[in-house]
Amino acid sequence: MIPREILKKIRQIEIRTQRLVSESTAGQYHSAFKGQGMDFDEVREYQPGDDVRSIDWNVTARMNHPFVKKFVEERELTVMLVVDLSGSGLFGSCDYTKRELAAEIASVLAFSAIRNHDKVGLILFTEGVEKFIPPRKGRRHVLRVIREILFFEPQKRGTDVHAALDFLQRVQTRRSVVVLVSDFLGQTHTARTEIASHLQRGVVFSGTLGQISLSALRRARRRHDVVAVQVVDRFELELPPLGRMIFKDAETGEVLEIDTGNRIRREAFKERQRRTQRELEKLFRAAAIDFIQLRTDQPYGSALAKFFETREKRRLRG
Repeated sequence: MIPREILKKIRQIEIRTQRLVSESTAGQYHSAFKGQGMDFDEVREYQPGDDVRSIDWNVTARMNHPFVKKFVEERELTVMLVVDLSGSGLFGSCDYTKRELAAEIASVLAFSAIRNHDKVGLILFTEGVEKFIPPRKGRRHVLRVIREILFFEPQKRGTDVHAALDFLQRVQTRRSVVVLVSDFLGQTHTARTEIASHLQRGVVFSGTLGQISLSALRRARRRHDVVAVQVVDRFELELPPLGRMIFKDAETGEVLEIDTGNRIRREAFKERQRRTQRELEKLFRAAAIDFIQLRTDQPYGSALAKFFETREKRRLRG
């Protein structure tokens, strides 16, 4: 039986996200993501301006005047939520931890999906795949997805995005919308080469395994519509000036003391993080994967709305 406090937490997330879904996100989601293809609907008489390539020549020959085929978008999609549960997700300097923010984002997308009659599946990963929930429809299924993201206890604490993407390719052979949710810290060349810095390891909570490769991202992109959602905390982007502090790496367990009151050190850290972030965004652009950053200290509703709007405009441009 699920404990009362867990049910309360899940219900709170449902209430918060359902309002956003009802007011805007469900419609934006529908516009932003295409279906699997086009299904034949009916034929109708040709009208000036119709594409001549859509003429149904068999019907035209029988009726002695032109008819065209009408198609409608095959709307049902499968949305796969691929969520990083490594130890760094437990960090949060505001009301949210990164893992809680990931659960809320997943909730918004999942409820938008089922409102549009789409299926939702879940892959939880650390250094390997920890749990797989096959795609299904329905509110009860979405509530289970939220519960697993919030309360599942992983066996490992590191991060291996490749393992998650490889598993996805094996279990999801049909084209899907894949939402990859992670902090992506320690996953670029810059972050990996600088991970030996005590400052970098102690505050950024970097992943403990290898960086993401462009080839792996491109392989996933060839089959699926992939969206990368980065969840970060403000103190992972710049250090707070709070003097000497003790930090613990959530993935390696290393503990160290750092003087955050040193302005030169804070500026150096901030610049490293900016450089790492630029490299990460460049990596996803090269793989033709949409990227959005969401922070624990900022409302995510407007950022999601802007992201959906951008996707819809690009889709309409063809």
